[in-house]
Amino acid sequence: MNNITLNNGVTMPRIGYGVFRMTDAAACEEAVVEAIRAGYRLIDTAAAYENEEAVGRAIRRCGVPREELFVTTKLWVTDTSYEGAKRGLARSLERLGLDYVDLYLIHQPYNDVYGAWRAMEELYTAGRVRAIGVDNFTQARLADFLYFNKVRPAVNLLECNAFFQREDERTYLAAQGIQMQAWSPLAAGQGSLFENETLRAIAAAHGKSVAQVVLRWLVQRGIVPLAKSANPVRMRENLAIFDFSLTEPEMQAIAALDTGHTCFAARTTAESVQAFLEAAEKFNV
Repeated sequence: MNNITLNNGVTMPRIGYGVFRMTDAAACEEAVVEAIRAGYRLIDTAAAYENEEAVGRAIRRCGVPREELFVTTKLWVTDTSYEGAKRGLARSLERLGLDYVDLYLIHQPYNDVYGAWRAMEELYTAGRVRAIGVDNFTQARLADFLYFNKVRPAVNLLECNAFFQREDERTYLAAQGIQMQAWSPLAAGQGSLFENETLRAIAAAHGKSVAQVVLRWLVQRGIVPLAKSANPVRMRENLAIFDFSLTEPEMQAIAALDTGHTCFAARTTAESVQAFLEAAEKFNV
């Protein structure tokens, strides 16, 4: 597995396996076991996904030593405070059945992110987490966060795919020494991604699938994608992206697909944020 090095010296695989919306515990457990057998070493979960216990069981079953795995989980909005972060990590570790996680993220840029970060710094120093970071922080939000904190996030996890490419965010994060990860790298199939003529032509030229082309495009931009599939064949296919490279004209052709807009519901108004926060309180974290 290819690795990158975070700003604190910790190494992280260049592609990961995500379990968002895998709410069936048995199915999630089996999928994670299969993903690890396929070769994934980065497993990404979250308190809000309600599947940390299933992920933990899979880790214990997989036969791969814990130190060879990179496990990420996330702090939910309702626990985003100083005491909440300590409580949230303790719950996550208990559910996962682990002594530590490799990466702990503030899941959303709401509530007391500064208090939560102070607690996360302490948890990092104590060895309960190997790296700390943020999720869904825009460039403007992150600039404020960096100005008032001494410890920089190791990672920022953002929506990023061929239709919402976030080049300005990628450039800013690279300049700040923060690793960008991509959630929903295949746009959840939206926008007819798999039928896109540009992507299909590039895939045909390399004897690869559209998914492999998009994942390779992200890796070549220095972004770590989190792929998701319950199909063992596709799991292996999504990992097979390190035996070819996209040419500069191909990279530019994919760049031209950018719409500049999220493929999902945007939270850009007071009403949309309010609705999200009201929904967030209902999660059983």
